[in-house]
Amino acid sequence: MTQRWTRRQTLWMLVGAAGGLALHACTPPTNTQSPALGLFTWVGSTPLYIAQAKGFFQNRGLNLDIKVFNANTDANTAFISRRLDAVSPVGSEAVTLAAAGKAFKIVLVQDTSVGADGILARSSITGLSDFRGKQIAVEEGSVSHFFLLQVLDSVGLGAGDFTLINAPPDAAAAAYQSGNIPIAVTYAPYLQQANTAQPDGRIIYDSSQMPTAINDLYVFDADYADRNPEMVEAFVAGVLEGLAFLEANPEEGVAIASTPLGIPTDELQAGLQGVRLPDLNANIEMLANPESEFYLLNTLNSLAQFLQSRNQIQQVPDLTPFIDPRFVLSLRDKQSS
Repeated sequence: MTQRWTRRQTLWMLVGAAGGLALHACTPPTNTQSPALGLFTWVGSTPLYIAQAKGFFQNRGLNLDIKVFNANTDANTAFISRRLDAVSPVGSEAVTLAAAGKAFKIVLVQDTSVGADGILARSSITGLSDFRGKQIAVEEGSVSHFFLLQVLDSVGLGAGDFTLINAPPDAAAAAYQSGNIPIAVTYAPYLQQANTAQPDGRIIYDSSQMPTAINDLYVFDADYADRNPEMVEAFVAGVLEGLAFLEANPEEGVAIASTPLGIPTDELQAGLQGVRLPDLNANIEMLANPESEFYLLNTLNSLAQFLQSRNQIQQVPDLTPFIDPRFVLSLRDKQSS
């Protein structure tokens, strides 16, 4: 897989790494006005890069120190050891971090996958139940693997009902496209490319059919958030201003983010079609409205139960303290005053 699409790599490697690092001494956090944020190359951070380029953070007194990692496990373990003040994990990674004892606050939902992740299957496979006994190309232990297990669980199938062919997202798509594998799990842009190139098959299921399954988040170290609420609010406001700019100026916004992401503009634009970038109101709904079907705590609790059932975490942690809507609520109150 090319480096620019390494956002969703192995998830369960974090379990052992987190357990070990949680016991080590912590290094001091960074300068309060220059928090260190660990990022991976993923389209969901487009508004953040726009905000950085347009000075939306700097205008609020925040000098964001962005550190780009090749793998999410590297950034997450750095976050546990407090070499980072913030990171952008996928929801299932956030559950794993919480289960490992890392104290953090989810301050903003970066994106929700609404078609960026999907499963390709041959035309002879008429439904998900036909996956039984088949070979499926998917990266073992990755978010794609986790997504596949969730989807199969909905029809009563599990990990023992298929043969896993371990392949990263680009190789999984290529194996399907070449006709070597009947089913593959991958994500944009490989999902669409393989679907177009292989006429004998289709995208049988994608994340638009399970829109709460895969969320990317922005989380801050709990101590940092409590000591520097104004900096965290500046971060949240800057990202949301970057999103507003992208919505008002899509071509310019994509062009701005394309360079730091290292993704060609056409691929970035296509990738953005498969994710939902929540605005302020959507974030309030996800972080502060227990009555909403998109309430993040419900999603995270389901993820935790799923991870426990597959022995990826020992017990389901109380995830309530990890969701922190105060910053989005503060921005709403300031806008309405």
